[in-house]
Amino acid sequence: MCVFYYPKRTYFCSMSRRNKKQVFTKVEVIDAGAKGKTIAKAPDGKVIFLSNAIPGDVVDIQTFKKRKAYYEGKATKFHTLSKKRTEPVCEHFGTCGGCKWQNMAYEHQLYYKQKEVTNNLTRIGHIELPEATPILGSANEYFYRNKMEFSFSDSRWLTLKEIQSDKDLDDKNALGFHIPGMWDKILDIKTCHLQADPSNAIRNAVKAFAIEHNFEFFNTRNQEGLLRTLMIRTSSTGDIMVVVQFFKDDKQNRDLLLNHLADTFPEITSLQYIINEKANDTIYDQDVICYKGEDHIFEEMDGLKFKINAKSFYQTNSDQAYQLYKIARDFAGLTGSELVYDLYTGTGTIAQFVAKQAKKVVGVEAVPDAITAAKENAQLNGIDNVEFYVGDMKNVFNNTFIKTHGQPDVIITDPPRDGMHKDVVNQILNISPEKIVYVSCNSATQARDLALMDAVYKVTKTQAVDMFPQTHHVENVVLLEKR
Repeated sequence: MCVFYYPKRTYFCSMSRRNKKQVFTKVEVIDAGAKGKTIAKAPDGKVIFLSNAIPGDVVDIQTFKKRKAYYEGKATKFHTLSKKRTEPVCEHFGTCGGCKWQNMAYEHQLYYKQKEVTNNLTRIGHIELPEATPILGSANEYFYRNKMEFSFSDSRWLTLKEIQSDKDLDDKNALGFHIPGMWDKILDIKTCHLQADPSNAIRNAVKAFAIEHNFEFFNTRNQEGLLRTLMIRTSSTGDIMVVVQFFKDDKQNRDLLLNHLADTFPEITSLQYIINEKANDTIYDQDVICYKGEDHIFEEMDGLKFKINAKSFYQTNSDQAYQLYKIARDFAGLTGSELVYDLYTGTGTIAQFVAKQAKKVVGVEAVPDAITAAKENAQLNGIDNVEFYVGDMKNVFNNTFIKTHGQPDVIITDPPRDGMHKDVVNQILNISPEKIVYVSCNSATQARDLALMDAVYKVTKTQAVDMFPQTHHVENVVLLEKR
């Protein structure tokens, strides 16, 4: 046992020589950090990252990992509960890893998201920032997602409460989400508060029908079973897509389930299935077969229609995507005379969203299917001043490409979480457009890229947007203008 004396508080810690785990008592949680973790300080000055407390809590902590500069631990006893707390609405909170901040009031979620963006830009990027525009919160704190994916399992995750109870645990089938960090463990979900009805009704009906008819739920370790995954997509137009992924080609049982879905939920506009016999359940290399209705649904935004298929990428919070794209368009300040490059264009949503205010937009994306969808959507919307090209960004976005398609006045870039490849950043600097609008889902990699451009470009506007309430994720839009 060791004792640390501080002016206002005495800390006690114990350490097992065998596993070097430590216990700290009555420690205040002081901040929120990356990846949804919260932060406390150990008596030795090291940071402690916690997964089950929020700022303002005073807790006892059991550490389970020690590194040179920090610990990772868990709050084991709560002496004082933070005023920032709120009661989680979901019965699965604490076990399901999907909504880690559901116990923090939304106004405080926004505060810590804004703080994370500012800290990343200043500490990682060492960027001089203009006066911060307050983060744009989501009008809907729940039921905001338009796409959910659920997994089947024949050996569901049992909570500690279930294990300690005297209840019959014969029902081992699950249809729900992966336990964080466990690829083969599925938590059975009764009600999810992320996607509006009929999402819960469809999922629960599928599970009930499958159990009633003794369908085999998938076993990931043994690669056995019939039912693998369930995808539900909804749209602002009222369309509903349901895609069931089967492990084997069992026509009789497949038709039985799909007919039941079609009869029970006539509002489903796209009912599809996949036969996937490979080891993983990714669908991008699989054939998607339309069983009933259309092979797509439609999303609408600002008078534009976007055709969405089972493999399409589309922002999962439709309402906030509209706000995000409006900010990007406003930052670009287009007058109708500009040539705009939209890098990492995906299915071309931003490109088409800004096209009315530009002379021409050129979109570049590495995924061929996404470019096919972008071209189709542009034709659907009657937009003739956009062009889309496919290729690895660091290879296709070269001097020959610029010479062929023109010198851009504005570049809009919306890269994946890893940010832009350094060759892409260098090429942007070589092209030297007047403005760059950088949309990011990871302000840490955004800050890294901004630092590389800081000698030439100054950040003149920045706006954080909350796309995913109840989680730590946050988008950020930055406007860079030449110095």
